[in-house]
Amino acid sequence: MSLVLHCLTSFVAAAAFGILFNAPKRTLLQCGISGMLGWAAYYLLTAPFNTIFATVSATFIVGLVSLIFARVYKEPVILFSVSGIIPLVPGGLAYDAMRNFVENQYDIAVQLAAQAFLISGSIAIGLILSEVMNQIAKSIPIRRAPRL
Repeated sequence: MSLVLHCLTSFVAAAAFGILFNAPKRTLLQCGISGMLGWAAYYLLTAPFNTIFATVSATFIVGLVSLIFARVYKEPVILFSVSGIIPLVPGGLAYDAMRNFVENQYDIAVQLAAQAFLISGSIAIGLILSEVMNQIAKSIPIRRAPRL
């Protein structure tokens, strides 16, 4: 599939989850954009790097975009970040792991479950890193240029 189709479907998924999350109607576009940017970063970084690094980077981008949207639109950060990470959540991988457990294929199931746990942890790490960067940026004093 092309990048455009990936971006379109991730936008729809994130915006639709924003609807389920009862996001205000005026923020649904931003919810979709955060999900689309996160998935585009993941899609572009998966080929040259591994899945875990791509997920951490994509989630970091979602976190930064969510912080920006939260300040601009005066809404909670979680509104944009939760909707933004939905395309990155390894739901299909977790389903396959559970299906293999039920079918008594434990070796495959454990591998898939471990990968789903690693991706889930990398989502958490990416969100934490973006919040840490936000706190560091807030702590740096802004110096204005003297007036002439």
